[in-house]
Amino acid sequence: MRVIGLMSGTSHDAIDAAAADLTLDGDTLVLTPLGLISAGYDDGLRAALAEALPPAGTTLAAVCRLDTRIGQAFADAAVRADRELCGGRADLIASHGQTVYHWAEDGRVHGTLQIGEPAWIAEATGRAVVSGFRTRDVAAGGQGAPLVSLVDVLWLRGRPGVPVALNLGGIANVTVADGGSGEPLAFDTGPANALIDAAVAESAGGGAAYSMDVDGALAARGSVHRPLLRRLLDEPYYAKPAPKTTGKELFHLPYLRAALAGFGPLPAEDVVATLTRLTARTVADAVRPFGATEVIASGGGTRNPVLMALLREELGGVPLRTSDELGLPSAAKEAYAFAVLGWLTAHGLPGTVPSCTGARRPSVLGSVTPGGPGLRLPEPVATAPTRLTVSATGNTGPFTGR
Repeated sequence: MRVIGLMSGTSHDAIDAAAADLTLDGDTLVLTPLGLISAGYDDGLRAALAEALPPAGTTLAAVCRLDTRIGQAFADAAVRADRELCGGRADLIASHGQTVYHWAEDGRVHGTLQIGEPAWIAEATGRAVVSGFRTRDVAAGGQGAPLVSLVDVLWLRGRPGVPVALNLGGIANVTVADGGSGEPLAFDTGPANALIDAAVAESAGGGAAYSMDVDGALAARGSVHRPLLRRLLDEPYYAKPAPKTTGKELFHLPYLRAALAGFGPLPAEDVVATLTRLTARTVADAVRPFGATEVIASGGGTRNPVLMALLREELGGVPLRTSDELGLPSAAKEAYAFAVLGWLTAHGLPGTVPSCTGARRPSVLGSVTPGGPGLRLPEPVATAPTRLTVSATGNTGPFTGR
């Protein structure tokens, strides 16, 4: 079954569309990567989205416009991925959508909102679309994140020791294959690129414009401001027990401005260097108690050599590698993960691990929007796969830049 996974993360810079051929072989789900395309949001849409995100206020009219325009952008990416990666023969689209709010209070998640209306994708592609993955887990008492944890657990199963999967997007999250009680554990560790991007945009006067520390250039020129780092590390979120989740509802530009208050003007390079160290420190502090024997990183943060070097330093002797070494392109891993979750939903199988999200039970995730004239789903599978392997025989496909 050829499935296209669509993903735009908390950095909200682009839509990643990864195509995979997924085949069940006994108890093993075999993923053959077919490639990735990445389509940046246009400047107007990106600015409108940034201006509507917390802590900013917005209107229902603005949400409606964003839901429509993001749905259309996802549809364009899906059409292109089907044509370029699947030869026009995709069977299913799995769309994560764009998270705009994660309602977390008092240690639990009460609701979550991902926009990007799937009807636009179904209409443009003629394919069924699975979307709205997170809400069902929240309804079952879960955090709704990190949803890639089931894919990580299947993928890491059988590796020696205690492997940890790390995603470095706007927010960093980890999946620990064995959380100490024989059960896997997953949670958001805190910011990965979110505060770094906010600092770079602020220093450039970018406001809502997307910006980032390309190749860690600013961090490399700066020095860590120790008092600022200590203040940032006092954030209560880091001490909360897992499972837990966070997002840009907490780690945003006003949060950074508040942390900087009282220090006087600091060079942008020093602020970015401090925030980069913060990400490395909080990730390492989060995985250290579990006795990790390897950390396998993916996401946009892996392209920042300064962040990766600091992570290696903070992790001590624990090997840090990227998911590319295990066959999953680090830039595409989350999109591939949602392709797997879409496959599971289409086959009537749960897509969550309760010990990872905190839910009462595993849930079949998402809603299905029919494509074309009717809805045809595969026959349900009686037994869920217990492991995931990545085939090296597939075409890696074009990896189109942003």
